[in-house]
Amino acid sequence: MNDVAALTQLPPAEAATRILAGADASWVRRFVAEVDRREAASRLDRLTNRWQISNSAAAEIFGVSRQAFSKWLANGPPPDREGPIADLDAATELLERYLRVDRIAAVVRRESPALGGLSLLQLARTGKSAEVLSAVRTMFDLRRVQP
Repeated sequence: MNDVAALTQLPPAEAATRILAGADASWVRRFVAEVDRREAASRLDRLTNRWQISNSAAAEIFGVSRQAFSKWLANGPPPDREGPIADLDAATELLERYLRVDRIAAVVRRESPALGGLSLLQLARTGKSAEVLSAVRTMFDLRRVQP
């Protein structure tokens, strides 16, 4: 078993202890920044895959060019975009939890009277990521249907 595979078998705290043993603070900061960058890029990739949207459509959601969005996938998004990314990632996570993955794209495209006739995708394109998350939370709020 290689070193990476062995580390992934350990509890995260123990793996971190082994990785960071003897590392200087500068290296640790760079390592954490790289992990954060990769995690943010994977959230964007999950959004485009689950919602079945192109990089151009995702770029439109975030108000950037397709080229800028492609750079986000390669290098991670800028920190000032974390809020909308986190909102849409949380919405996607809820959709994954309550729907079959192959149904998510249809659901985000379905227009809803509760959204003023817009779909979740259209709402996201207006830059209202917090409203998208709120709408998805409301969609799956089971307390609304209990007597």
